[in-house]
Amino acid sequence: MNQIGKFDRPVPGDNKPMEWVSDVSAEMLRKLGIKYVSLNPGASYRGFHDSIVNYLGNEEPQMLLCLHEDHAISIAHGYSKVADEMMGAIVHSNVGLMHGLMGIFNAWCDRAPIFVMGATGPVDAPLRRPWIDWIHTAKDQGALLRNYVKYDDEPRSAEAIVETMLRANIMAQQAPKGPVYVCFDAGLQETPLKENEVTIPDVSRFQMADPPPASDDAVAATVELLASAKNSLLMFGRMSPTMEGWENRVKLAELSGAGVVTDLKSRASFPTNHALHVGSPSNWVSPLGQEEMMTADVIVSFDWIDLAGSLKPLTPRGGVPGKIVNCTVDSYVHNGWSADHFGLAPADIPVLADPDVFVKQLLDALEGKLGGKSIWDGGAKPKVEVPAQEDKAHDAKIVPRDIAYALKQARGEHKLTLTRVPLGWASESWDFEQPLDYLGNDGGGGLGSTAGGAIGAALALMETDRMAVAIVGDGDFMQGGSALWTAAHYKIPALFIISNNRSNFNDEVHQEAMATQRNRPVENRWIGQRIDEPALDLAGYARSQGVQADGPIENVGDLVEALKKGIAAVAAGEPYLIDVVVQPGYSAPMVTRASGEASTGMAS
Repeated sequence: MNQIGKFDRPVPGDNKPMEWVSDVSAEMLRKLGIKYVSLNPGASYRGFHDSIVNYLGNEEPQMLLCLHEDHAISIAHGYSKVADEMMGAIVHSNVGLMHGLMGIFNAWCDRAPIFVMGATGPVDAPLRRPWIDWIHTAKDQGALLRNYVKYDDEPRSAEAIVETMLRANIMAQQAPKGPVYVCFDAGLQETPLKENEVTIPDVSRFQMADPPPASDDAVAATVELLASAKNSLLMFGRMSPTMEGWENRVKLAELSGAGVVTDLKSRASFPTNHALHVGSPSNWVSPLGQEEMMTADVIVSFDWIDLAGSLKPLTPRGGVPGKIVNCTVDSYVHNGWSADHFGLAPADIPVLADPDVFVKQLLDALEGKLGGKSIWDGGAKPKVEVPAQEDKAHDAKIVPRDIAYALKQARGEHKLTLTRVPLGWASESWDFEQPLDYLGNDGGGGLGSTAGGAIGAALALMETDRMAVAIVGDGDFMQGGSALWTAAHYKIPALFIISNNRSNFNDEVHQEAMATQRNRPVENRWIGQRIDEPALDLAGYARSQGVQADGPIENVGDLVEALKKGIAAVAAGEPYLIDVVVQPGYSAPMVTRASGEASTGMAS
C-alpha cells in the first residue's frame, strides 16, 4: 500500500484562498491531477515551493526531495513508463535546469510525458539581488532545451500561467508524447494576487483528443496484405503498457499467423514465450529476426525505433523483398536538431496513426474479412536455444547470465518489473509475459538515469502487486547512485542489482574494435576504462544513504540467497541493493563502428 503521504507533513496553515501568483501554479498542478513532483530545491522557485507546501499542504501533489536535478527528471520519467501519465519535476533556474537536461533528453527520445517546471531570476532587473540573481536569470531559458521538448513557455501573468499549464498538460500527453517545460519568473511568483485577477476554468474542458486512427484505405490495404501473405511479420516498438493493448497484439498475431519481433529499447509489448515470437528481444534485430524479415511477404512496423537501421544490415543481401507498412506519428515531433528521427525507412504503405489504435483497426477488419477464422496453423517461429544452466561449483565466478538464472529461482511468486537491464543481459533466459514485465531503456542512451528511473517506476507500482527490479552496470549506477537517498527517505521499495564488472566495459569493447582495426594491442583496451584499484564499495555507498545492501557477491553459489534476501526486503516495503561482481562479457552481440560503417562485434 502507498504510504508516501505520511512523509514530510507540514504544520497546518490557515487554508486561505490563493494569495500569491505562485499559488496559481500550485493550484493548477492539483487541478491537472499531478500526484507527485520530484525536485531539487532552489531559491529561484521559492515562492512556488512555499505554495506547494503551505497553500496545498504538500499533497496532491506531494514533493519528493532529490539530491540532484537529474534524479528529479529520471524519477518522473520512470513513473510515466508505468503509470502512463504525467508526473511533475521542478528544477532551479539556469544551473538546475542544466543539470537536468540529460534526463529531459532521455524522456524526449523515449517519448515520455513529464511536466518539467523551472524558474528564472526576476525578469524585472530592479528586483534582482546583487550577483546571484543576475547569474541565475536568462532572457530565454527555454532555448536550452527547446529542441528536445514538445512545448515550452515563460508566462508573464497569473492569467497566462493558467493557459500555459493547460496547454502543457495537453501537449505532453498527446501522441507522440514527450516532456514539456514551463519557466516561472521569480519576481512574478512572489507578487501578491489582486482581487479577481485570475479565473481558473473547468479543467475537464481542456482534454487530449483521441489518438489518431489510420485511414480506411490504409487499413484495407494492410489487411489485404496480411490476409494473402504466406509469411508476415509484425514489429512492435513503442506500444502502450495497457493489458487491452497487449491482448489486441496477441490476437492480431494469432489471427494473421504473423511472426513477431520486439526489442529491448522499448517496453515489453508481446509475450516473448509465445510461439509466434521470433527469437528473443535484443537492442538490435537478432539474426533470427533478420531471416524472418528477409522471407516475409509483408512487414508491419508499429512505431519501431529505427526501422531504417534495422533494414540496413540486409541491404547487402538485396534488401527486404516484402511490402513494408510503417505505422507511426513520430514525424510530428521531428525538428532536425537531433537525429533521433533515425534513418528514412521505405514504406509501401505509410500510416500516420497511433500504433495501438492501428492494431485494433487491423484486428477488427481482419476478423471481418476472415470470418473469425485464424490464418495461424499453430506452428512456432524459430527461437534461440536457451543454454542450460551450468552446474557450477559454489565458488565459481559469476557471469551476467547467472543473474537471470538466479533471479528466476529467487523470485518465487513475486511479479517482477524489470525497469532496466544492462547490455550484457541474456534476454533468451528471461521471458516477458505481461506488459509491465519490462520497461525498456532510457531513450537517450546516456548514463546515470537508471536508479532514478527505477525509483519512479517503483513509486507508480506501489499501488500494485508488482516489484520494481533494476539490473544496472556499475558505471551507470555510480553516475546516478545518489538517487537512492530519495528511495530510502520515502520508503519506496525497489531492488537494485548491480551487475558490477568493475569497468566501463561497453567502451572496452569499442577500444578493442579500434585496436583490431588499426592492428594495435587489444590487451590495452582496459586502460582508462577499468573501475578498480580501489574497487568501489557499492553496498557501503547504498548503506550510507539509508538503503539496506549486500555485497560484493562474488561466488555464484551465494547469488540465489542474496537475491531472496533482497526480494524479501523489498516485499516488506524497503529499497535494497545487491552488488554482484560479474566477469566482463556480453550475452549478445553489440554494435560498434569500423571504418565509418556500422558493424557488430561480440565481446570476448
